[in-house]
Amino acid sequence: MFRITRLTDYGMVLMAELARNEGRLLNAADLAAQVRVPAPTVSKILQMLLRRRLLESVRGAGGGYRLARPAAEISVRDIIVALEGPIALTECNLDEGHCEQEAHCAIRGNWHAINHAVRQALDGISLADMLRPDFAPQLRMETGEAGLPARRATIPVRPATGRAANGAG
Repeated sequence: MFRITRLTDYGMVLMAELARNEGRLLNAADLAAQVRVPAPTVSKILQMLLRRRLLESVRGAGGGYRLARPAAEISVRDIIVALEGPIALTECNLDEGHCEQEAHCAIRGNWHAINHAVRQALDGISLADMLRPDFAPQLRMETGEAGLPARRATIPVRPATGRAANGAG
């Protein structure tokens, strides 16, 4: 199964909550209560997002966390990479030499293209998009034969339903 971790799912929920309160400082305890995620988990996620400069923190009384830049400028990819590391669907997409089959793999180039498409799709969805209840991603696919210009197709994707009570899911 291909899916993000629970920590990343919770991270997206936390980032969405911070985006809904854009500019306001929210402390870890308040965030934990608002999104119904255990405080230690929230603190761990906030530190990871802070290290990747997606958040700013203010210490002291009245301190807390806020987005480091507007929600429209933070991509879903930014958040996933901050919490999980580089997006790589296969070992060969991490670094050269990670796969013992890469020297004679007939599909390696295709995996690189697929990985690039996934990264591009996640880069094209902002945190602000994630807040829109009517948001439906548009996948842009380029196809073409060798030597011919690529044709572009836009495919609407229906949003998923059945989200958990805390928005995670």
